[in-house]
Amino acid sequence: MTTMTQNTAAEIVAGTWTIDPTHSEVGFTVRHLMTKVRGHFEAFEGTLTTGEEVADTRAEATIETASITTRADQRDAHLRSADFFDVENHPQMSFRTVSFDGTTATGELTIRGITRPVHLEVEFLGRGNDPWGGDRLGLAATGEISRKDFGLDFNIPLEGGSVVIGDKVGLQISVQAVLAGQPDQA
Repeated sequence: MTTMTQNTAAEIVAGTWTIDPTHSEVGFTVRHLMTKVRGHFEAFEGTLTTGEEVADTRAEATIETASITTRADQRDAHLRSADFFDVENHPQMSFRTVSFDGTTATGELTIRGITRPVHLEVEFLGRGNDPWGGDRLGLAATGEISRKDFGLDFNIPLEGGSVVIGDKVGLQISVQAVLAGQPDQA
C-alpha cells in the first residue's frame, strides 16, 4: 500500500481536486444468505482539497441514494424503500473528512440523517497528466461500517438463528480527481 507521505503531498500540489465520476466508483459488499452481494452507487460528486501538509488533506462527497445498483432490480427497489435508504426522504448520503494522517481518513458519514464516524484506509495510486491536459490523482479507500448504526436494520430471520443480511458493510472507493481549473475529460 502506498501511503501519502509528506513527499507525496509535495508531489500532489496544493489545491482543490474535483472527483471525476466517470473514472471513479463508490462500491460496497454485504453478506446476503451464504455469499456477499456487491453493489455501487452510480451518481455521486465530491472534492479533495490538498494542502502543503499531508494532514491538510480533506475530502467531501455527496452520493445519490436512488442510484444504488446491485444488478437485481427487485433488490435495488427494496434498498430504495423506507426499509433501507428511504430515498424519498433521504435522497443523499454524505461523507466529509475531519482528519487524515497519510494512511487513515477519519470522517463523518451521514446516511438517513444519522451521522457516525468512519475510518477509511487510503492508498495513494499516483498523479500525472491525462490525455486532455488535466492534472489527475488517484486514490483508493476501504473501510467497514455497521448498517444498523445508520438505521438500516431491516432483516429477515432464518432457521437456526441467523439472518438474511449481515450487519457489516465493506466500503470500496476508487477515485480519480482532476485539479480544479483543468480541462474536462472524455
